[in-house]
Amino acid sequence: MAAKTPLLKAENVGIQFGGLKALSGATMELHQGELIGLIGPNGAGKTTLFNLLTGVYVPTEGRIMLGGETLNGLPPYKITRKGISRTFQNIRLFGELSVLDNVKVAYHAHARHSMLSSIFRLPSHFRGEQEMEEKAIEFLNIFQLDSVKHEKAKNLPYGQQRRLEIARALAAQPKVLLLDEPAAGMNPQETKELMKLIAFIREWFALTILLIEHDMSLVMGICERIYVLDHGQLIAEGTPEQVRSNPKVIEAYLGEEVS
Repeated sequence: MAAKTPLLKAENVGIQFGGLKALSGATMELHQGELIGLIGPNGAGKTTLFNLLTGVYVPTEGRIMLGGETLNGLPPYKITRKGISRTFQNIRLFGELSVLDNVKVAYHAHARHSMLSSIFRLPSHFRGEQEMEEKAIEFLNIFQLDSVKHEKAKNLPYGQQRRLEIARALAAQPKVLLLDEPAAGMNPQETKELMKLIAFIREWFALTILLIEHDMSLVMGICERIYVLDHGQLIAEGTPEQVRSNPKVIEAYLGEEVS
């Protein structure tokens, strides 16, 4: 039986800034419906890889494919339309916009009405705007943010801002969702709730998820496979149990060789 084509694949991907190789020879595969972790010490290249996958950076070596289509060189907005959406390590909401409008912004990536219909305020414009608002409210209900939909995003507590950022990323209708340290700044109870939320959205939206996280209890608790980066290179890949006992991983975190 032929092997299934990965939904997202990075093949020997790397990037060099001047004389510095920030990432080299990274190869990873994500199949439909998988929940995969990406871990490594600070400065290992995890966010750099996310930036390559989403078009913020262009690889200087290797290629990135979504559903077999090469993404190298595409700008971030086109990669979003192709089906990759992300959150950021530092929350990047539109603070002065309402919670509802933050989610509606993401829907514009797939708006059916044209710019011309918006300029001339044609009926298709109003139908499209109404459809986007209804969908956005549905998302806010799922993420328990409907009661604050008219609040400015900057006024939300930290945990709600995190949920809003994930809701906005999902509103772009991705095939693959990249979560960059979603538990950063959360207390243990909020982290437990986040674990349930990630598992829920994977099932509910039939998503493939790749997450960067330093909280090992979260990564080991929900991820099916884990990739490990250190000094810009992938050093291990496997199940949580395999990664936990891998000498290279232990050395990367503890800074000493394990015999």
